[in-house]
Order: sequence, then structure tokens, then C-alpha cells
Amino acid sequence: MLIRRATLLDGTAADIRVGARIEEVAGQLWAAPGERVLDAAGGTVLPGLHDHHVHVRAAASALDSLSVGPPAVRTKDQLAQALARAAPGPDGWVRAVGYHDSVAGELDRGDLDALRPDVAVRVQHRSGALWILNSAALRRVGMAEHADGRLRASDRGWSDRLQRRDTDLAGLSASLTALGVTGVTDATPDLDAEGMVALLVAHRRGEFRPRLGFLAPGKKILHDDDLDLDSLTEWIGLAHSDERPVAVHCVTAAQLVVTIAALRAAGGHPRDRIEHAAVADDDSLAELADLGVTVVTQPNFVAERGDQYLVDVPAADHGQLWRVASLLRANVRVALSTDMPFGRGDPWAAMRAAVYRTTPSGAVLGADECVSARTALTMFLGHPGEPARARAVEAGQPGDLCVLNVPPATALAELDAGMVLATVIGGEVVYPAT
Repeated sequence: MLIRRATLLDGTAADIRVGARIEEVAGQLWAAPGERVLDAAGGTVLPGLHDHHVHVRAAASALDSLSVGPPAVRTKDQLAQALARAAPGPDGWVRAVGYHDSVAGELDRGDLDALRPDVAVRVQHRSGALWILNSAALRRVGMAEHADGRLRASDRGWSDRLQRRDTDLAGLSASLTALGVTGVTDATPDLDAEGMVALLVAHRRGEFRPRLGFLAPGKKILHDDDLDLDSLTEWIGLAHSDERPVAVHCVTAAQLVVTIAALRAAGGHPRDRIEHAAVADDDSLAELADLGVTVVTQPNFVAERGDQYLVDVPAADHGQLWRVASLLRANVRVALSTDMPFGRGDPWAAMRAAVYRTTPSGAVLGADECVSARTALTMFLGHPGEPARARAVEAGQPGDLCVLNVPPATALAELDAGMVLATVIGGEVVYPAT
């Protein structure tokens, strides 16, 4: 196809011929017989956005799951009402997501039994790391005697006993391509070869259009109650000996410190990643730069959860939360992502959060961490394997493009998904704006 009257992010006017790869970028190109022509009318054409840390199956499942956390549910009474009204899915379960302890404290099986004892209920904490099951649910996974029903998401011992739900990959695909997203990196840590193949087959069939990358099997989630420097060092060393990079989930200061020490001991790989780096002190910034790792972080959580951080996190630590600008100043490689479904899956909202750092109530959290709109946008344009190396609209690059209906200055001022005119994957329009 031929995209006419495009404007590149640097202001250059160009026509773009695109197939599986970008074939030509020039001031004026003529359409070949039978070639589809899209008139960008001066609008901005970007490389397709890549969300560098998502959970594809969980995001698809969340489309038809019950939301039981802020802002939809804020009190125990609202939680009780939501669970009481919820109809079980075809698998006989009530699947609820997004719970936060501010709603009704640390839930356990007894709390859920009191709220909804008649069907199997599982509630996911908004961190994604924890599920709480009621007694009916525990019986169904063969754990009737479990003390409190609080189970780690990463524990395959119970999750493998669940009946797999049909997930709406097509619906998720449609929502992503409408945002200009042409690729995602799945960060599910326990995704096995069968799961990866199933997603790739869904992509090949056209059910899930964005291109797929995977962190598994090189992704590890850490927990503060069982941090083990020696075992983490050994795991990193084994991955590197097999020429594989690692990605380590770090959402606390302790997890980041131990990961840095393990990477120091094991030796680095040029494509090692730190996922989140939600809390990072100044000493850690210098260490991360020296190690040469890439940090994939989510400032959208400031916009989504910032008011809770202001309450839960000591004021002295507010400046260490979801840092972006200071990482860049320290010469750390940085890319952005949404962590969908645990974060809102809109990269444009994540960009705005990186620029403005405003909480839901309008407070500014970490003003020193604000970056420019161009920087925020560029951090969603990275190569899948090198998230901090931005792609460009140039010949030879993959034919994956995001076409906006506004010129670059307006696009950078607004950073809004409503600007997306068309999304192109492999030279094919997969999302046309009408």
C-alpha cells in the first residue's frame, strides 16, 4: 500500500510505500496499478507502538472478569454487592480482578465465604501476584484444607488445576490495534512452550493481530519474604550460559538491591531487563547504568494509583517511585509499558503520565521525574528485543505503522488515542478509522 501526504515525527513530509517491510520513503511516490492508497492528509506517521510488558491471556480474561478494586469498588459494602450480583462464568467460577487492600483489608477464604459462599470465587490482587480463593474454590483445586486461601499466582501447583477459560483474544486485539499498537511483549513468567505456541498460532490465524514477543522462560518474579541472592545468581548464570537474557520483576527496593547484586555476581547480558523498578534510590540508578540493563517501567501507575501511594508510601520515599527522568539522566536505558491488565492498557495514557505525573486527584507525584512528550512517545517505539532502541519510519524497517490524524506538534501536545487514524501491520490496515 501507499501512504500519501504523511508527516514524520521530525516534521518531514513524505509518501511511504509499505508491505511486509517499509519499501520506500520519499517526497512523492506514485501509486502502482491496484495499489491501495491511504491519504494521511498531513497527519503524523510513526512506527507502530510496542507495549514492552503485558500479560496477554490475563488481559483477554480481564475483559469479562468482575472488577472489585478502585475506582469501581472502594468499600467492603460495594465489594459485597459486586460479588453478590456476579453470575458465574461458563466454568462455574466467579473471577474477580483488581482488588486492593484499601477496599476491605487483606482478604482470606473466610472473608470470601462470608460474602459469597455458594459458588467458587477467586479474587486477584491488583498486583497480579496473589489470588484469594473461597472454600468452594479451594475444594475445586484440591486444596480444601488450605489455611487462608491466599495463593501466589506463580504457583503452578494450583493454577494448573483450573479449567482453562476461553479468552477473547480477538476482542483484545481489536482494542490494542485501535490504540496504534502493532506489537506486544508478553511478560507472563510461567508461560510454557505450549502457551507461547498457542498465542503464536492465534497471531498467525489473524485472531490476535499485534506481533508477539515473550520474556518467558527468562522472566522471574521476586517476593520479599523469600529473597535468595545465591539462587537468583545461579538462575541468572544458567540463563547467560545458554546465551539467554533475563528479566527480573522488581517492585520493592529490596528486590532491586538483590537483583543488582545477583547481576553483579553472575555477570551481565546486553539484553538483560529490570521489569518495573517501582522503587529505586539514587545509588541503584548508578548501579543500573553500570550494569547496562534496560529498565521497562510503568509511570501510568502514578496516574492510576498515585493517590494511594501518597497515603501508603512514606513521604520521604515519594521521589523514588516509578522514576523515569532520573533513570535517563543516569544513562540507564529505559522503555515504557502498561503492564496490562494490571495497569490500564492505553500507551497514550502512560505517555501522558510520564509527562505530567498527576494522580487521579490532580496532585503531582515526582515532579523531577517528568519527561518531554517526545521522549515519552519514543519509549513506546522500541525494538521488541531492544526496548530502548527506537525504530524509525525508514526503508527496511518492518511494515508496522501508526497513522495519526494530526501533525506532530498536535500529536505531542495531546498524546491521545483518539488521534489514531489507522494501524498498519505488515503493510495491511488492521484498524481503519472511519
